[in-house]
Amino acid sequence: MKTKVRILSVLLLSALVLPSALFARGRADTGELSVYVIGGPSGVGMIRMFERPPEVPGHKVGMKVLAGNDLLAASFLSGEAKIGILAPNVAASIHASGRDLRVLAVIGNGMLSLLTSDPELRNVAGLRGRTVQVAGQGATPDFVFRRILASRGLTPDRDVRLDFSLAYPEIALSLIAGRIDTALLPEPFATMARNGNPGIRQVADVRAEWELAGGQGNFPMTLLVADGAFADANPEAVAAILDAVRDSIEWVTANPAEAGLLVQKHNLGLTSEVAAAAIPRSNYVFVPAAEARPSIEALFRIFMEYSPDSIGGGLPSDRFYGQKD
Repeated sequence: MKTKVRILSVLLLSALVLPSALFARGRADTGELSVYVIGGPSGVGMIRMFERPPEVPGHKVGMKVLAGNDLLAASFLSGEAKIGILAPNVAASIHASGRDLRVLAVIGNGMLSLLTSDPELRNVAGLRGRTVQVAGQGATPDFVFRRILASRGLTPDRDVRLDFSLAYPEIALSLIAGRIDTALLPEPFATMARNGNPGIRQVADVRAEWELAGGQGNFPMTLLVADGAFADANPEAVAAILDAVRDSIEWVTANPAEAGLLVQKHNLGLTSEVAAAAIPRSNYVFVPAAEARPSIEALFRIFMEYSPDSIGGGLPSDRFYGQKD
């Protein structure tokens, strides 16, 4: 039911975005091209492009920030967005709807931390009988964690209670204040919690636990995607943007303090201090689609176990990865 409500929400948002999309198409002669990002940690790796947008013949490239995956999904569904970032399951769902959406690269891998303030909790097996606050119900953190628990002989919602009642910032603040003792959190909120309370520590390496649970390398959390028709018609523009994204990610990971200042300057929703502290743990990467496909499909198989509808009912076709079906 939650998946159906989410899909309905995206379709309603598409109806709201459509007029602006038509207006944008009416301005096509200007050559304006927006690269869409999500406010918050997902867009941090691309922050240098806000200062140095790529030079693309025939296009004036700019950056456009939206508040979340639902708004970005609506923009791609309406045709307004041509290139930008999405969560893997959202991108797969759009592709399954019949929209020719393609992965260009993975630009963010798993950045989850399993944290606790309980000195007696030492490993995943020790979660039996406990409650864990989890960020991201029905999304990657939820299903990755369920697979990790199962691999350790724990049945989610029976042996371990998963609580999704708090938003990311509230989870971090509650850990700091001691109102909760254990949580699964993405960056930068995990760093915020650690910085706010020196008694908070990592229970287990989530990436290592994922691999032990059968995952293929790390699990992707952020994809760079493009509208298929746009990509076919504008290969040079797509190549230039890919180069700019890769260069920005390399610069951000090498210069976290400077990148943090740009994150605050361009209003991505994080202070410079939090962004700078979180970048070294945030796992910004650049992995082209063909190379990233095994890790993407390993993640999607977990979605198929727990919520097939959330990725459109099946694994995406070859075309999702830029190949012929």
